[in-house]
Amino acid sequence: MVNLPQHSIQVILTHQAPSGAYPASPTFPTYRYSWFRDGAFIAYAMDVVGEHESARRFHDWVVRTLLRHREQAERAIRRAERGRPLDEDYLHTRYTLDGEIGDEEWPNFQLDGLGTWLWALAAHVRRRGDNPYTLPPPWREAVKLTARYLAALWAYPCYDLWEEHPQYLHPYTLSAIYAGLWAAGELLATADRRRPTADSPSLSDVADRVRDFALTHGVQDGHLVKSIVPPEGTPALGSSSSAVVGEASPTVGGPPSAAVDASLIGVSTPHRLLSPTDPLMQATVARIETDLHCEGGGVHRYRADTYYGGGEWVLLAGWLGWYYVEAGEPEQARALLRWIEAQADPEGNLPEQVSTHLLAPAYYSEWEALWGPVAKPLLWSHAMYLILHRALEGVSERT
Repeated sequence: MVNLPQHSIQVILTHQAPSGAYPASPTFPTYRYSWFRDGAFIAYAMDVVGEHESARRFHDWVVRTLLRHREQAERAIRRAERGRPLDEDYLHTRYTLDGEIGDEEWPNFQLDGLGTWLWALAAHVRRRGDNPYTLPPPWREAVKLTARYLAALWAYPCYDLWEEHPQYLHPYTLSAIYAGLWAAGELLATADRRRPTADSPSLSDVADRVRDFALTHGVQDGHLVKSIVPPEGTPALGSSSSAVVGEASPTVGGPPSAAVDASLIGVSTPHRLLSPTDPLMQATVARIETDLHCEGGGVHRYRADTYYGGGEWVLLAGWLGWYYVEAGEPEQARALLRWIEAQADPEGNLPEQVSTHLLAPAYYSEWEALWGPVAKPLLWSHAMYLILHRALEGVSERT
C-alpha cells in the first residue's frame, strides 16, 4: 500500500523545477505553468512537513519573477493611483517555470495569488525562525512591490481563483489580499504597522478597508457570497475580457446572487478575515455543506460549475477538512481525509477532481475532448492533503 503522505511529498519534490517553481500539474499541458496561488499553498505544505528548502526555492522563484516584471506592476500602480482602467500591463497569475510570460492567451488578472503568496512567505519566515529584519534585500523589495500593488488595485474587479467572472469582486480574493497586506506589514517589520513609513505605508489601514468592504458588500441571507458587483464608477481592466464591468445592475455594490463558493472557506482558513468560529463564517460553511459537500464524499466548487462536468475537487475536501480542524471538529476532518485517500490511484497520485457526482455531466466529454483527461497528479491536491494530514496529527498530539 502506498504511504500517501510520503508519496505526496515526493510528488511535489520530484516535479519542482530547477528554478524552484512548482508546476500545477506536470502531465496536463495547460497546467505546465506555475501559479502564485497554487505554489503558495504547495510551499506552505512543504513548510508544514519540514521541507523548508523546497519552500525557500519556490519563494526565491517568486521574488525573481516579480522583480523581473516589476515595470508592469509599476505601470499598473500608476494607472490605479490615477483611477484609470488597467491596460494589459499588470502582474500575471501564472508564469512559465523560468518566470517568463506564457505565449497563449490566459485570464491573467487575478489578485488572490499574490496575497496568498505574501501570507505563505510570512508563514515560511516564522516556521524557520528567521528575523524579518534580515530578509534578503530582493525578498524585501518583492514584498514591498507586491504590497503596493495590492494596496493600489484591491478594489478592481478581477478574475476569481477559478479564473472566471472578471466583472466582479470576490470575497475570497479580498480575504487573500487582506491576509497578504497584514503579512507584508509583518515581513517589512515596522515598529507600528498602523504608522505610515517608507517601507509599510499604512498597510493595515488598507487591509481594514478591504475587510470592511467585503463584510459590507459580500453578505446576503446571513452568509458570505461568491461574488460582489462592483460599485458604480469602479475602474476596471480595459480589455474585452471584462467588457461587462459597469453594466447596469439592480444589485450594484452588492452580491449578484446568494450563491456560495467553496473557496469562501479561505476567508477564515487560512486568511483570517474572519475567525473559524465567527457566526458569519459558520453560517457560510453551513451553506457550503448544504449546497456543495456531497455526503460521504468531496466538495464541489460552486453549483453552476461546468468545468469537466463540475466534479468533486480533492483540494477542496482538504480545505474544508483544514477548516474543521481549526473549528474544533476533527472527526468531520478525518472523514474528509479518508475520502481524499480513497481518490488516489494505485501509484498514489491525486487528481484535480473526480467525476463520481457531476453537477453538469453533459460538459464532461466536451472538456475531455478539448484538454484530455482530468489533471493528475495535481500538486495543489497533494499539498492540501498534506496540510490536512499534518493538522490532524497536531490534534492527536494535543490529546
